[in-house]
Amino acid sequence: MNFAKLLKPEGVKVLTACSSKKRLLSDLADLAEVAYDLPSDRVVEALISREALGPTGVGHGVALPHARLPDLTEVVGLFVLLERPVDFGAIDRQPVDIAFALLAPENAGVEHLKALALVSRTLRDPAICSKLRANPSAQTLYTILTEAETVKAA
Repeated sequence: MNFAKLLKPEGVKVLTACSSKKRLLSDLADLAEVAYDLPSDRVVEALISREALGPTGVGHGVALPHARLPDLTEVVGLFVLLERPVDFGAIDRQPVDIAFALLAPENAGVEHLKALALVSRTLRDPAICSKLRANPSAQTLYTILTEAETVKAA
């Protein structure tokens, strides 16, 4: 599993006017519709249902919302950088300004877990998060994410 397989350039966006967790999840669903032709209403419903089980704000300004969808054939990702952090109910009570959403097929057990581990491991790196926060360009953000694992592997 790698970021280039998981994430399309069209699945990366900078959000300038996000005001709440619910709005963030809705914006991620809209992005899923644009990048992967997934129905926005079903994506937001799945993300909200998953959040009801427990918040996916993992701390240090990072959230990893994820959900399973019946129509998917592979795990896909969406990345957003927020200009203004929002309260996400994170475990450290810090607002979130980086969100990486994973959408997986209903039966993608191991693949979903591998993708979640890759994203979590990468976004736990303070240097990578600093780079992401300092580059508010979707194209640059995509490059940072897809090159992060190459640099770590070297």
